[in-house]
Amino acid sequence: MLKTLTARRLVTDTGEIEYPVVSVEGGNIVRIEAGPANDSTDTLTAAFFDIHVHGARSFDFMAADPTGITEVGRFLASRGVAHFLPTTVTAPLDLTLKALDRLADAIEHPRKHASGAPVAVPLGIHLEGPFVSHGKRGVHPDVSIREPSVELFDRLQQAARGHIRLMTMAPELPHALELIEHVTAAGVRVTMGHSTATSAETLAAIAAGATSSTHLFNAMRPLDHREPGIAGTILDREDVYAEAICDGVHVHPAIIRLWLKMKGEERSILVTDGMSATGVPDGTYMLGDFEVVVKDGVCLSGTTLAGSVLTMDRAVANVRRFTGTSLSAAVRLASRNPARMMGMPHLTQMAPGTPANFNVFDEAGDRTGSIFYGRLVE
Repeated sequence: MLKTLTARRLVTDTGEIEYPVVSVEGGNIVRIEAGPANDSTDTLTAAFFDIHVHGARSFDFMAADPTGITEVGRFLASRGVAHFLPTTVTAPLDLTLKALDRLADAIEHPRKHASGAPVAVPLGIHLEGPFVSHGKRGVHPDVSIREPSVELFDRLQQAARGHIRLMTMAPELPHALELIEHVTAAGVRVTMGHSTATSAETLAAIAAGATSSTHLFNAMRPLDHREPGIAGTILDREDVYAEAICDGVHVHPAIIRLWLKMKGEERSILVTDGMSATGVPDGTYMLGDFEVVVKDGVCLSGTTLAGSVLTMDRAVANVRRFTGTSLSAAVRLASRNPARMMGMPHLTQMAPGTPANFNVFDEAGDRTGSIFYGRLVE
């Protein structure tokens, strides 16, 4: 049955349509056209794509079963996320291999939620670790960190049945450039992070194929006027993307303003780095094989930040509040930009035959709901 969606405006990848009329059939867009003026004050945008999330609702992707993974997908959908990359954390090899196998099952055989409600869809796996720096490991367990190895990566990718699509690694490690070239040739994106890399080592990684940085400023060499490191080098390069966790905890609002000014609206990516404590009360939760204590919304393992309880709709609201940027720009940081970085621009392009996935914002710029496959997410 043909449905019609109307709004005050529609934010697309490249512009805006005033008074859009969106025709939807079978969950897909049939056509989009400008219509007559109406009384709506709503704005329709693309749904979000979170490329760095470890879990939610007490479920951690290193241990979650199919029901748990679906519960996370349901929660993410309720916050405007249509697609995501379940993200691992450094852990003993056997635990990682088992987690990759389970996540591959979830990608190949997506499950419906018991309630019938729409769920966010996992499109691939973000491998964060084990190829990270001991010096900037954050909460990644020291004992499970490994040197970059083509052979080990291939073993991990075999367990994931080819579904590793993004990999965080420290580019200064031995054999790192060889591994970057290897995975890039196989279509895997490389993002640099948990690293003490110098500017020269960062530039070498970019030349080898690295395309982004993981949670810029966090768990990397500090910016210095004589040694820019990853942070300064990434800010200076116009052709490389940069993630940021915009929760007001991981990065100061002034630095978020600097990040957005330097990377611009084309190369900035919002991520949540959300962990299993997202969407549930403060307490003690798991991230991989270690405990994280969450108090007042801050996640700590000892005294070290360990992920976040940020949701993508809050990240969009925060970046607008911290920087004063427009709603159109903010939502593209959470949708178009990650999709482009991952080589999946179709995810957020609105055209006939594509899924009717939208977020709905009111006149004040607050997200009031989502529509996935033409159906209201409740």
